[in-house]
Amino acid sequence: MSIEVTVISRETIKPSSPTPLHLKTHKLSLLDQLHPTIFSHVGVYFLPEISNGQEVNIAEVLNQLKESLSKTLTLFYPLAGRITDDQLSVDCNDEGMYWSEARVNCRLIDFLRQPNLDLLNYFYPCHPAKIEPYARIHPAMVQVNVFECSEIAIGLCLSHKILDGISTSTFLKGWAACARGCFDTVCPSFRASSLFPPSNQLPMDSISALGRSMVRTGNCVTRRFLFDASAIAGLKSKATAAGSSCGVRYPSRVEAVTAFVWKSAMCVSAAKAGCRRPSILSHAVDLRRRTMPPLEEYSIGNLLWIPSTQCSVQDERELPALVGKLRKTITEIDGDFVRKVQGGEGLSVISDNVRKIYELCSSGELDYYGFTSWSKFGMYETDFGWGKPVWISSHRIMGPVFMNLVHMVETREGDGIEAWITLDESEVNLLVGDQKFLEFAIVDPNPLYSDII
Repeated sequence: MSIEVTVISRETIKPSSPTPLHLKTHKLSLLDQLHPTIFSHVGVYFLPEISNGQEVNIAEVLNQLKESLSKTLTLFYPLAGRITDDQLSVDCNDEGMYWSEARVNCRLIDFLRQPNLDLLNYFYPCHPAKIEPYARIHPAMVQVNVFECSEIAIGLCLSHKILDGISTSTFLKGWAACARGCFDTVCPSFRASSLFPPSNQLPMDSISALGRSMVRTGNCVTRRFLFDASAIAGLKSKATAAGSSCGVRYPSRVEAVTAFVWKSAMCVSAAKAGCRRPSILSHAVDLRRRTMPPLEEYSIGNLLWIPSTQCSVQDERELPALVGKLRKTITEIDGDFVRKVQGGEGLSVISDNVRKIYELCSSGELDYYGFTSWSKFGMYETDFGWGKPVWISSHRIMGPVFMNLVHMVETREGDGIEAWITLDESEVNLLVGDQKFLEFAIVDPNPLYSDII
């Protein structure tokens, strides 16, 4: 029997009370302006009957989700609005959030044994492979997928013009808290535009050209790789190996996995090309704790910077050296750097950064890899009242035009990382066949590998 996802209803969820007049226009910040009008995709999977030891009434669950979302939108009011044509603000007109419900003709617990990423993409209200106008209009969309035995997957599509990963986690926390009757537990702050004032002088043509220079053509494939606690401990040990003068004494999980995946990807590229190629890595860095004073925990917006790390043909490519390069890049994004972006030097910082990376990427002889991480975001703490999620997913990237991307998601236990790696099919095949890589990575892992099955 083929598994199908069938959408059975669509509607718009409006805020339970109107947005005050003085909040009707939400201006985007300088950092928001730098991001494209694309959706990020987040899947949140629940096994309510296993979490609570009893069956749930799915009609009551769906009603609870809709009612709590309506109340939540009074706090997250821009998500119920519409992005303006000039992409500079959100009209907080309370038109509501797109909502759809779907039925899946299988058990979620069976799907999770070996997730089919092609099918998984249909759990979202906006399919990743379809070019839809929604991302230019809707700040957020949601689809609730109901499996047999009342299991649930919530698929969220959120405009990257409005929200970064931490903002997405904050929204999930707020919605879940409201569903449990704790309305004021999560109070979001929407003052990013006052901290990073928008500008009409951004080099948008250069930014667009930079984005085009980072893409490649081919047959892209997304595969999942698990780095469990023991693998990460091993990578940390290798990254701090005795005799290395350029490593980091205490690398983080994200640093160790990022450097290892980068090293492996560069090896695959060299094997395919027959020689080493220069490489550049970008990694999103949260600015909330680097701003002086630090921002509120629930600050909303694209409060991040994406610095780049270079590795030339001659540079050392062992793990300690790559971790050292990565740490140096990240530590440069400090309070002084943030003050420059906030102040009069912001435009020059952005312009210089865009120019330098564009010159590298447009040479045609360089490999670009973009990294993002959902580590320590607290997404696995999302509890609507019938248990915490068993899995948090990204999505499969599809199409002949793509970027080399690595999306790292924290595991349910909090001590591992699941890396969603998108490369050309030939490179993914080389990676899957690399025994040095497989010494630490588990290919296409079962999300329930620990204790549920």
